[in-house]
Amino acid sequence: MRQWKHWQDPVDGLLGAWLIVSPWVLGLQEPRIAMATFITAGLLLLATAVGAIMLPRAWEEWFGAALGVLLMISPWVLGFAGSKLAMQVALFTGLAIVVLTLWVLATDKELSGWWDRLVG
Repeated sequence: MRQWKHWQDPVDGLLGAWLIVSPWVLGLQEPRIAMATFITAGLLLLATAVGAIMLPRAWEEWFGAALGVLLMISPWVLGFAGSKLAMQVALFTGLAIVVLTLWVLATDKELSGWWDRLVG
């Protein structure tokens, strides 16, 4: 059985799957922009997590972190902040994604070498 390099990557994949199904599980088909945002972000996160599991690279983690930040600001940028449940899903899921991806970048010596090259 293949051992994952980072346990956070499969968790990110599960968060991506959650985003994809959350509109139906939580009844968030309206506003449509929230539903579209969650499905799109979920597909991107799921694809990135699979890539990170198969061939870990720092850019995948940075992309995941950026996706999490975009997800957190999406209720205000895209105008669905009036839906409390949709806003909570975006904020909490986005925060979890950011924490997990930055955790990988901070703890993996191979991936965190970018910082040493940048400042060194």
